[in-house]
Amino acid sequence: MTNKFLTTLGLLLLLALPVQAADKGGIELKSTAEVEITVKNDQGVSQVTRVDAATAKVVPGDTVIFTTYYANIGANPATDIVIDNPLPEHMLYLGGSAEGMTPRIEFSVDHGKTFAAASKLRIKDAAGQERPATAADYTHIRWTMVGTLEKGAKGSVSFRAKVE
Repeated sequence: MTNKFLTTLGLLLLLALPVQAADKGGIELKSTAEVEITVKNDQGVSQVTRVDAATAKVVPGDTVIFTTYYANIGANPATDIVIDNPLPEHMLYLGGSAEGMTPRIEFSVDHGKTFAAASKLRIKDAAGQERPATAADYTHIRWTMVGTLEKGAKGSVSFRAKVE
C-alpha cells in the first residue's frame, strides 16, 4: 500500500462529514474504514472478521468498507438529515454496495457539486461524447434520510471501494 493511500485513508477518517439537520448540534457521527480478513477461532473454524484498515495490510485490489455511524444525541427529533461521503483518492466504488438511510441514495460524478440517482448520471468522455456514468466514475455518495430521526435513535450508512 502506498503512503499516498494511507494519507488519503487517514484524512478521510479525520474529516467531519457534512451533515445537515434541523437540530445540527444533535447529530453525532463516527466514521470507520475496515477490511474483512479470515481468521481461525480457537476451534480451528475459519471466520470472517472486520479490522481497522489503518492497521491492516491493505494492498491494491483489496476492498475497504467505509461506514459512517450516526446518532441523534440532541434533545429533539432531527429531520432533513443528509450525509455526504467522498470516495477517497485511489479508490473505486463497488457498484451496488451503498447501504443505509434508504430509500434515497444518490451519487456525484463532479466532486459533490451535483447529485442524482445512478441511472440519471452522465459524463463526457475524453472525446467529448456523453455516456452513462458507471460506478467507477462516482466521486461522492449522498444518503438522504426520509422522515425523522428520533432523539436517541442511531444507525449507519456504508459503502465498499476497491484500492486501485
